[in-house]
Amino acid sequence: MSSQPPKFYKNPSIATLLSFFFMGLGQIYNGQIGKGVTFIVLYAISVLLMFIVIGFITTPILWIWGMIDANKSAHKINQKLAAT
Repeated sequence: MSSQPPKFYKNPSIATLLSFFFMGLGQIYNGQIGKGVTFIVLYAISVLLMFIVIGFITTPILWIWGMIDANKSAHKINQKLAAT
């Protein structure tokens, strides 16, 4: 009998919801700390860019991209875990 370490699957819905409420949190939930921090920094810069109008375009795009990325990353993580 071999003892395998437990597999911790990521819930894509939770990852998406976390990114909905706070940019980058879904990536951090997925264990992608660097990517999550990058999203947080990019989002902060984008919010600051609202002072020169371009942020009103970049902020929603970045926010939606973060949610999609968190969801897709959770699915990829689960596929890798299922394959092992």
